[in-house]
Amino acid sequence: MSSRDLILGRVRAALRDAPVVPEVPRGYRPAGRDTADLEVLVDRLVDYKAEVYRVTSAEVAATVAGLVGKGGAVLVPPGLPEEWRPEGAFADDDLAPDRIAAADAVLTAAAVAVAETGTIVLDASPDQGRRIITLLPDVHVCVLRPSQVVASVPDAIARLDATRPLTWISGPSATSDIELNRVEGVHGPRHLHVLLLTD
Repeated sequence: MSSRDLILGRVRAALRDAPVVPEVPRGYRPAGRDTADLEVLVDRLVDYKAEVYRVTSAEVAATVAGLVGKGGAVLVPPGLPEEWRPEGAFADDDLAPDRIAAADAVLTAAAVAVAETGTIVLDASPDQGRRIITLLPDVHVCVLRPSQVVASVPDAIARLDATRPLTWISGPSATSDIELNRVEGVHGPRHLHVLLLTD
């Protein structure tokens, strides 16, 4: 008798008197059940310590410039609309990590947002860029269209392409130390500003 046969025999003997495990229900909540509520999304984002601004597309660049300050270096993905870019913004063309980290802020679009959880999802599309550009700068400014807001996680999953690199953001980066003190900026930006378009 091999060691494998001996171990499996002992496992079978130990499980012989175990109760039968019932079938696990798989009736998960489907997509499309609820309509998205923008106010719920805003409430969740604010609760996670993100700052939310309602602006038009024409006001994006000026709002970002105001958040970053005069002369602030704003990094943008290559496919971000030109009208959203503040003066002096520079595009990521495979920049080195130290150059990305030196930016005062990064400005991106989003793929989808989940109202129920206050989560924004990026999928590395041209207007969102590489994941690294949203992790190194201290400030992330994300432009969100109302049509991108869905009610629940199943709705978001239905819209996303699982083969793309997905980044799920629920507020600024934060964790807790051993004494449960909140520490921000450990795994990404310490500040998240969401510009919710009104047009």
